[in-house]
Amino acid sequence: MAGQIQQAIEPGLPGFAQALEVFAQVRGPGLPDPESAETTPAPPLRRGYTTGACAAAAAAGAATLLITGERLPAVEIDLPAGFLHTFELTGWQRTGSHTASCATVKDAGDDPDATHLAWIEAAVSWRDQPGVEIDGGRGVGRVTKPGLPVGVGEAAINPVPRRMIQEAVTAVLEEHGAARGLRVVISVPEGESIALKTLNPRLGILGGISILGTRGVVTPFSTEAYKASVVQAISVAAAAGNRQVVLTTGGSSEKYAIAMFAELPEEAFIQMGEYVGFSLEHAKAYGLRKVTFVGMAGKFSKVAQGAMLIHSKNAPVDFGFLASVAAGAGASLGQVQEIAAANTASQVVDMMTEAGNHTFFEQLCRHACEQSLAHMNGGMIVEMVLITMKGRVLGRAEIHG
Repeated sequence: MAGQIQQAIEPGLPGFAQALEVFAQVRGPGLPDPESAETTPAPPLRRGYTTGACAAAAAAGAATLLITGERLPAVEIDLPAGFLHTFELTGWQRTGSHTASCATVKDAGDDPDATHLAWIEAAVSWRDQPGVEIDGGRGVGRVTKPGLPVGVGEAAINPVPRRMIQEAVTAVLEEHGAARGLRVVISVPEGESIALKTLNPRLGILGGISILGTRGVVTPFSTEAYKASVVQAISVAAAAGNRQVVLTTGGSSEKYAIAMFAELPEEAFIQMGEYVGFSLEHAKAYGLRKVTFVGMAGKFSKVAQGAMLIHSKNAPVDFGFLASVAAGAGASLGQVQEIAAANTASQVVDMMTEAGNHTFFEQLCRHACEQSLAHMNGGMIVEMVLITMKGRVLGRAEIHG
């Protein structure tokens, strides 16, 4: 699913304000492998700008074109991040004295953002009432499920981008003394196809992408953006009435989880990445009753040993711990010694699988459940299902906290 969510669903929930920078949209293909290790320093990554900032820039350009007839080559927008940025404009069109439009091309910097180079267009027209009315056009999704920062039936333009668009257009109106109201329609011509690469359909955002961004900038491979996508998905799952969510570390394990729990709706399945503790905390905060983990033994053995952030840099596999679990599961002294001297978790998995030691995997699952409940101070049911790379179940356990 990370530099893509928004700031305004449930501000009181733990970590939420920081979380919502960009959601499903940015968390598609292109993320770094959670288990990869850097061996050389990486060059500085170039930041980008959100769809919300681009929409505000296009709206300001279109309003200027409507009022003055001037085709601005660029506009400067004051970003919530605390600085000004100049956006180049293109695609100017003016129909008589009533409507005008222009666009900007989104630059996501070095982030693997699904909306990079998307054409973000704003069309403006006069309205009889004062103020600025904002809506979505072609390629901007419509919200069909509760739990998002925008109401059901509305265009998926999140609160901060709405404010940015309103402020940008209002400034143009005031600058030119135009005492009338404007209607602004944001469109993304390729938005419907782009949205297929995102989690928007699962979140109930249909027909296009979301217009996002709490700060106006996209931080490449942002941790907060990835975590935001997790919070967004949990929020939607809870708002849809789910009492259980299934958390996986990525697409492969999720595929097997969906087949395993076919009775659950699609929004119950959430790719949490490496953020085990964070996901558990938010699942509990949103009132979910049960969390099921489905994944590979290598990663979840770290949860069994007490790690709640399971990136390889934060939580190396503890082979001494695995050896003690094997001993408790009836492994021979030779097997215990081999496990203690192993180099990878997959070696241990293969060793215990070949030995037919199912108790080992069941005990790993129980330890993982216990550690998860301890992290949350109970109050939920936690289930762990360990699978192979081909989806075969190695072990399973469930504990009521």
